[in-house]
Amino acid sequence: MGKIAFITGATAGIGEATAHKLASQGWNLILTGRRKDRLESLAGVLKQTHGIDTFILQFDIRNAAACNSAWGNLPETWQIVDLLVNNAGLAAGRGPVQEGNPDDWEQMIDTNLKGLLYITRLVSPGMVARKHGHIINIGSVAGREAYPGGNVYCATKFAVEGLSRCMRIDLAPHQVRVTTISPGMVETEFSLVRFKGDADKAKEVYQGIEPLVAQDIAEAISWAVHQPERVCINDIYLTCTAQPNANISFRKG
Repeated sequence: MGKIAFITGATAGIGEATAHKLASQGWNLILTGRRKDRLESLAGVLKQTHGIDTFILQFDIRNAAACNSAWGNLPETWQIVDLLVNNAGLAAGRGPVQEGNPDDWEQMIDTNLKGLLYITRLVSPGMVARKHGHIINIGSVAGREAYPGGNVYCATKFAVEGLSRCMRIDLAPHQVRVTTISPGMVETEFSLVRFKGDADKAKEVYQGIEPLVAQDIAEAISWAVHQPERVCINDIYLTCTAQPNANISFRKG
């Protein structure tokens, strides 16, 4: 049935943009997320625009049993996944660690790290058996450099960075490629989620700069994926022109 990509967190931002990009290149897509209405809407648009096939899986990636059930509900033909994009992730809060909310900590750890592991554990054995596949882990500049108020979010993304390097070693003998893509500021729902719906605070994050947009990350994913099989892009670190690293941004005005 052609190439199949499995995208977590496909309901918005980088995941949604990646779905559009891959669909335009003929990939059939497994779209996952918690918001069924958005998944159905996206699947309809992709089918109408690009004529590709989609399979929707609505579940919470933090729940191991839900991940197992979702994978079990996939027909066998859909389990032949060529590309896994581990995109689902979030930040919650931005206070100092001594004022942190443990519920926020658990949400970030369970989504950004454990959810990635749950899905990788389900998808990767098939890639190993077929001696073919590519896993893209969406990291962050926060996985390279700490910044004030980043604490647990940074910790989860540092973990993704380390995990990706180990995955690269584990899967290399089986011809399965692993790529980490670490973006700086991307204007999506990310900051709105981080500040729990406070639109004014979210807007302040991007004031005075032209941040990356989700389509920029989708382009990077596409470029890495479509290299010759002999080529593995191990790591892509990208920021907007105004942001040289996680701590510094040059703002206008």
